[in-house]
Amino acid sequence: MIKIEGLTKNYGTNPVLRGVNLHLQTGEFVTLVGNNGAGKTTLLRIIATLLSPTAGQVSVGGWALPKQSARVRQHLGMVSHQALLYGDLTAGENLTFFARLYELDNAEKRVERALKTVGLFARKRDTVASFSRGMVQRLTIARATLHEPEVLLLDEPYTGLDQDASHLLDDLLRRESENGRTILMITHDLTHGLNLCDRTVILNRGKIAYEVDSQSITPSQFLKIYTNHTRKK
Repeated sequence: MIKIEGLTKNYGTNPVLRGVNLHLQTGEFVTLVGNNGAGKTTLLRIIATLLSPTAGQVSVGGWALPKQSARVRQHLGMVSHQALLYGDLTAGENLTFFARLYELDNAEKRVERALKTVGLFARKRDTVASFSRGMVQRLTIARATLHEPEVLLLDEPYTGLDQDASHLLDDLLRRESENGRTILMITHDLTHGLNLCDRTVILNRGKIAYEVDSQSITPSQFLKIYTNHTRKK
């Protein structure tokens, strides 16, 4: 579903991604970890069609980026550091707006189901400006999954969530994975990411440093490997 070969990205003379090779099969859940500045968000933004690579090949669902970005976008859902919500609109109005953008059938029922899924149905008539950081994050997740995309891109989706909301997101991601969604998630929570996904990839200084089947390793074993591969040299 996602194919990345020889991907590089430079900002001026500063190389951020340096020859990244990464393939995600349809329905695979991959967690991407690494220190700040490793290039994780840059990689996600390229897949999301928000940045163009300097060199290399990237395709999503067989469509090449950036040339066929318009075809790819309708199949993507993204949770990033920006909520992409309108503060002066209610939770329901925000999701209704995005449902219309995606030209979804049964938009009202989809919006209702999405709000219930993230535990915000009772607040559907409240403006986003009145929401806590955690509530905004939950609504952002509802926005990203509203159109049932084939690919979910998640950049630190647990930021700002309390324990109950984190458990809710766990359940949602497991359900999305079971439904065949391809998921690429960035997280600093190594144990959490390892428990949820099929494969964990370490990105260090713009390169893939290590990857492992998440079910074949314990969190303590992975922490030692992570520390070894991300140690400053």
